[in-house]
Amino acid sequence: MAKFDKRLGKCPDNNVGKVTRERFCAAPEKGRQRHEVHDLIIVGAGPAGLFCAINSRYKDKKILVLEKKKSPGRKLLVSGSGHCNITHDGDIRSFLGHYGDHGRFLRPALLGFTNQDLVSFFENKGLGTILAEGGKIFPESLRSRDVLDVLVRECDAKDVHIRHDQNVKSIIRSKDGFEVVTEDYAYRSQLLVIATGGRSYPATGSDGAGYGFARDLGHNITDIGPALTPVRIKDYPFLELAGISFPKMEISLYRGKKIKEYRGDVLFTHQGLSGPGILDLSRHIKAKDTLKLSFVQVKSRAELEEWLLDKVKVDGARGIKSIIADLSLPNRVTTKIIELSGILPSMKCAHLTRDMRGNLLDNLTGFPMTVEAVEGFNVAMATRGGVDLKEVNSKTMGSRLVDGLYLAGEVLDIDGDTGGYNLQAAFSTGMLAAKSILQRWAKSVSL
Repeated sequence: MAKFDKRLGKCPDNNVGKVTRERFCAAPEKGRQRHEVHDLIIVGAGPAGLFCAINSRYKDKKILVLEKKKSPGRKLLVSGSGHCNITHDGDIRSFLGHYGDHGRFLRPALLGFTNQDLVSFFENKGLGTILAEGGKIFPESLRSRDVLDVLVRECDAKDVHIRHDQNVKSIIRSKDGFEVVTEDYAYRSQLLVIATGGRSYPATGSDGAGYGFARDLGHNITDIGPALTPVRIKDYPFLELAGISFPKMEISLYRGKKIKEYRGDVLFTHQGLSGPGILDLSRHIKAKDTLKLSFVQVKSRAELEEWLLDKVKVDGARGIKSIIADLSLPNRVTTKIIELSGILPSMKCAHLTRDMRGNLLDNLTGFPMTVEAVEGFNVAMATRGGVDLKEVNSKTMGSRLVDGLYLAGEVLDIDGDTGGYNLQAAFSTGMLAAKSILQRWAKSVSL
């Protein structure tokens, strides 16, 4: 950790990116409680917090970002396996369907600061973007570090102070604002933004502390759980097929009855299922649920049965494996499904019993697997649940319960699909909170 140099009046540069680091060096005189007063404090130096800080700059207002880790943007650095899928291509209105049941809440934020606005922001700062297959948008360098460097440089240019290694212990509401208490400091401000992230990848700093702060200030926290995460399957039958993926597979989720249906890419792993289709659906999945996978994209069970009976009529002497190969499944998958249906791969079509045929059709159109567990926060890319959206004004990101409090990013009960939707939500909600704060300050000056 960089030490404060009294002679220089700042911290020397370190190896965290290409920009100067005096604005987020360790606070001097540690070990002695000190008090500082600011106009705005933002807790959390992730994308939502940094972007809010950058866009909140107003005249001589003092803005402070507090970060518990030794440097900002730890989770941003690991996003997209270090490549940083910042957003997705397409009409911003199409984004609304990619946040489970909560896309409507994000409408003002997303329409107010779109994916194209985000791309323009980074390009105007010298960081180009590229469009990858499937619509994902990455920095041209494919380096999340470069995205973070832009944000930190902008904080530096806007005279926003980032103080790291400040683990917030409590936040107290007082009649004249907020007191944010760390081990060594008590910071005060009239306005506060909680942008601490969720609970996924806790080693990066997003350990769920923000939920406690929001709860202490009177907010309700909805049920928290991992999202964008693989699932483990009980008595998993496809271990030897790990690594095989299926594009646009139909997935049905049952909890006694069917509760969700989804279509997306599925990947067989050594313990269960992953891939975008499973990751996106994981926000709804619980242990003991049943997942049914359809290996045929076009045919319903009835259509598939009619197709199979026609094949038997025309060429009953043909082997069942040869017939099922016409469905264009990988050879190893075909063999396994036939075996799991209680059929020898060498059996002729004409020798299939009615029960055998029924088992085969069921397995091809809805192979059932029982969920043993949803992978936890150390693996999950996002968090399901958070600050109850009914208690937040979607047009300002301001708390409906506490005047002067704003919330942005994943601390809210928002989780998007894989593909850049979560980072777009972080930037858009951070921007909307900033606009609301600017309007508040401008109004106070005019009075």
